Amino acid sequence: MLDDIVAVSVLAVFPAALAAAAMSDFLTMKISNRLSLGLAVSFFILAPLAGLPLIDLGFSLGAALVVFAVCFALFAANVMGGGDAKLLTAASLWFGFTPSLATFLVLVAYAGGGVTLLFLLLRARADLVMSIGIPLPVSVVGTSKIPYGIAIAMGGLMAFGASPVAMLALKAF
Repeated sequence: MLDDIVAVSVLAVFPAALAAAAMSDFLTMKISNRLSLGLAVSFFILAPLAGLPLIDLGFSLGAALVVFAVCFALFAANVMGGGDAKLLTAASLWFGFTPSLATFLVLVAYAGGGVTLLFLLLRARADLVMSIGIPLPVSVVGTSKIPYGIAIAMGGLMAFGASPVAMLALKAF
């Protein structure tokens, strides 16, 4: 019974947090620190309960630190937003130093390219879209930045099934 609860929690928390982050970033161009912190804390609670060995927890922390270092450099260069950096770091915990981390990051990059193209197209046609009665959020018309939380969520959702924690949770079924 407890194994089922842990498995369902693992399979629900990560996707729900990423979906909430994507929606928040789309509507407000902000990702709550609480959301990223909650994603990280939930990993450290759920991963051991799902059966992830202690050494793999350490590797996950190491992977997150590497991702954070790169994201911090991008943030310092004003290339990436702080919320995006924290979300990407928290999400990388769930993948650890495994091939699934590389898959996740590549999928985030591809999704980021698609999201960027979509937003450039929407911004170019914003007057037309709004003239037919479709309201556009501030992320489309009020800024030149891209809500990268959407891309992080897309990449995370596509790669999550290959993450070590998700694979452990799926074994419960």
